[in-house]
Amino acid sequence: MLVSAKDMLIKAKQGHYAVGQFNINNLEWTKAILLTAQENNSPVILGVSEGAGKYMGGYKTVVGMVEGMLEELNITVPVALHLDHGSYEGAKKTIAAGFSSVMFDGSHYPIEENIEKTKEIVELAHSKGISVEAEVGAIGGEEDGVVGSGEVADPAECKQIADLGIDFLAAGIGNIHGKYPANWAGLNFEVLGKINEATGDMPLVLHGGSGIPDEMIKEAISLGVAKINVNTECQLVFADATRKYIEEGKDQQGKGYDPRKLLAPGFEAIKVCVKEKMELFGSIGQA
Repeated sequence: MLVSAKDMLIKAKQGHYAVGQFNINNLEWTKAILLTAQENNSPVILGVSEGAGKYMGGYKTVVGMVEGMLEELNITVPVALHLDHGSYEGAKKTIAAGFSSVMFDGSHYPIEENIEKTKEIVELAHSKGISVEAEVGAIGGEEDGVVGSGEVADPAECKQIADLGIDFLAAGIGNIHGKYPANWAGLNFEVLGKINEATGDMPLVLHGGSGIPDEMIKEAISLGVAKINVNTECQLVFADATRKYIEEGKDQQGKGYDPRKLLAPGFEAIKVCVKEKMELFGSIGQA
């Protein structure tokens, strides 16, 4: 059964580890992440962007696929199905479709409008036991066509949003989506420390977790980060493994063209990547 992400993240912050949000893009992604979580007794959050939700046939399709897998694969660790970078309308649609957690990203609105819309989403989601993530200070890079430069959030604005009753907060601290450029300045730990101080027990979220050096990840966890989002790294290892399979001509051998065989190396590569992240985040054995 899907669960809200609230309890798993409170437990993570208190235990000084982080739960990984691994974005799903299809059945292989979903199955690989769920099996890895179960094998390593780790709680997990399945992230779905609005673009990925549309690609997979709609939010109800995603809910049906995930709930079916939880039952058929005997997944017993806590699993949250979470809307990633949701619009106001997207958040409402996923709440109706049966997601157990949503992110309303109002970071591009003026702070007053962000507050107003976040309040509405919190009220609607909490009436159904669904957890809510909000964002202050846009995350850099590209996410479904929205490009940001890696802004740094204002701790006072973070407190304003945290006080609205949300369950966890994403705050920009110089992190970006996608591959990190060679001239990236790194995470701003001074600001993260101030945000953690301003928001108290609130679990904090680090977006753009792919490519951040391990030591920075550990430092971020020590300063209140309890949820770390990973997507690009899984995409890269999946693509590399699939390319290798085809370049070695394995799709030409026997029934190597069968999609179940063609996608298998990428599936295994995702499992390895997810386990490595769970080890780094400290979530193994925490279910």
